[in-house]
Amino acid sequence: MKNLAKLVLFFSSSFIIIFFAALVIRIFASWVEMARLIPVTARPGEDLTVLAWGALPTAIYLSILISLSYSGRKKIPIPSSMLCIIILASILTGGLALGINRVNSLNTALNPVNPIQSGPGLVLSRSGSSIVLLRESSAPAGPRIASFPGEPLIYQELPLGPNNTIIPLPPLPLGEESPWFIRSIEIDFTLTGAELRKRFYEDLFSFAVYAFSLILLLSSLRFILEKSLWPLANIFLGALIFRGILALEVFVNSREINALIYAFLAERAPSMLISPMAFCALGILIILYTLLSCIARPRRN
Repeated sequence: MKNLAKLVLFFSSSFIIIFFAALVIRIFASWVEMARLIPVTARPGEDLTVLAWGALPTAIYLSILISLSYSGRKKIPIPSSMLCIIILASILTGGLALGINRVNSLNTALNPVNPIQSGPGLVLSRSGSSIVLLRESSAPAGPRIASFPGEPLIYQELPLGPNNTIIPLPPLPLGEESPWFIRSIEIDFTLTGAELRKRFYEDLFSFAVYAFSLILLLSSLRFILEKSLWPLANIFLGALIFRGILALEVFVNSREINALIYAFLAERAPSMLISPMAFCALGILIILYTLLSCIARPRRN
């Protein structure tokens, strides 16, 4: 009972900390993108609520992963630990979703930062191509010189009109691009957050069913965190499995796959329940495998 109380405290604190840490990182990344954009009037158009919805799946995945690892190290029984994590994750996810819906008044926290301004001669380059602005950066449609690899310089006095195609300006090179593996995870978390946000504003029941089914699937993977006697190896293996679940979630939520499953079921289930049904079915199969393994293990011993 004492270890179960510690698990409740551990999961709750880790969920909140991970959520706000992911939100702060997204806010700073948004500010960096604002500063890199040319012209000065360009804005990414994201507000605090959109960034918060993108941080919510990060909190769900990472907090469940480290809590399952914690429960495995503390030898908490699998049924009680899974039930505890499912209940806590569902409550915290619903509470944060309702809280995000109430923070529209805090959008002033994302007031645009002052972008970099420059006079004539600013050079913007990417992938070997360069564009030289011959006026201030506040006039991006003014005259410019474009250079592409293996081609002569192109001068555009007025890069607008039927005979001229304006070349979009690349962002300022303030930093190196992150590795594709990291960007792919960020993209998948953003897509998952967009799915949660869409379901929340369309139908609260759809949001609740989707969030619960996802939490059930993730919590059912407790046995992965007990594959070896080395906790660090277990958590690395769990992280890889969770990455696969995240990719699977994005795959199942795609329009084409949803339509395929909907047609396969002969339209017997609402389209909004297709993804939750898939997650619940997979989660139940994993739970049954875990229970059967626990029953068979003493006999083998």
